[in-house]
Amino acid sequence: MRVDGFELDPELDLYFERRVPVSPRALFKAWTTPEHLMRWFCPAPWRTTACRVDLRPGGEFFTVMEGPEGERHENVGCYLVVDQDRRLIWTDALAPGFRPSGKPFMTGGIVLEPDGEGGTRYVAFARHADPEACTSHRDMGFEHGWGAVLDQLVAILQAENA
Repeated sequence: MRVDGFELDPELDLYFERRVPVSPRALFKAWTTPEHLMRWFCPAPWRTTACRVDLRPGGEFFTVMEGPEGERHENVGCYLVVDQDRRLIWTDALAPGFRPSGKPFMTGGIVLEPDGEGGTRYVAFARHADPEACTSHRDMGFEHGWGAVLDQLVAILQAENA
């Protein structure tokens, strides 16, 4: 399977694809504007309570996710590719400024393609260094979780444009 020039390895990579009835521009803005991203970025009842976006290669992508039982996860990484309204690729293997983080889990990305009907072909992927990390992410519910947040995002965007 190829996604936007990347050959995905089923032993190391996860992905899903969906058509959504909102524009690539609206999706990209929601992914890259902290006040928008914080509204949908983790599956309810979890919440995103902090976010920093420095939208450039090497720029910071930081979130704090908090769970209903007081769980707290800080995620810091950097953008590798920023292609306006088309794709984002980021990683936690590198901290801002391309500094090695020492605790990599994945490189993630989204690819947004207009579908000709005012919507978007939305592809999300997560690439891992080893099969164990990939299996762990799959077992954590990658497809369900990333799909749930996409559903939340689409619902917010459609309500705003109603």
